[in-house]
Amino acid sequence: MVIGVTAEDGEPCVVMSSFLATAAQGDRLSLEPYHLAAEMKRGPSDGVPAGAAAAVAEGRKRQCQLAAQGLGDIVRRLEEARYEPVTAALLVNRAGWITDLLAYSLSAPEHPAVAEGLAVREALRFALRRSGIQVAEMDEKSLQEAASKALRKPSADIDSVLRAFRVTAGRPWRKEQQLACLSAWVALAALHARCG
Repeated sequence: MVIGVTAEDGEPCVVMSSFLATAAQGDRLSLEPYHLAAEMKRGPSDGVPAGAAAAVAEGRKRQCQLAAQGLGDIVRRLEEARYEPVTAALLVNRAGWITDLLAYSLSAPEHPAVAEGLAVREALRFALRRSGIQVAEMDEKSLQEAASKALRKPSADIDSVLRAFRVTAGRPWRKEQQLACLSAWVALAALHARCG
């Protein structure tokens, strides 16, 4: 999901709430390449199935292309509304220790879902790099604490602002949208602090 945020007098204002697709409808390879790889027949050594690496590479390539195209469309919509995207926040988790997503996804039945999420983040990183928009990666687990420090507001006040956007941002406005909004707000505040 993408939440466009601007700041007016130091307070956030949601200017867009949208989704950015990294998979094409009906294209399972772009939707879940690691699940497909895990379903492939294994050889006698139970190693990586023949064709799995190629399938994952193609699926990931499609994800990156779709993310770049979708982000380009979102940037154009923002620019048409007279907003200039200058920074982006990407929520991440602490799974950075996984260096080989294919091997990881093949090692346990529950691992492909984790690999899929990490692959989507990589597609978003690719799209953001390609667009030239600077990226601030924020840990999902410590975001609330980091936000209180960066915004100099108690968590309760931040939560109140985020809940109030339910009316102006439109539906859905679930926890995921609120976290995306908060991370964008923090990234924007950090940018303003650096620029003075």
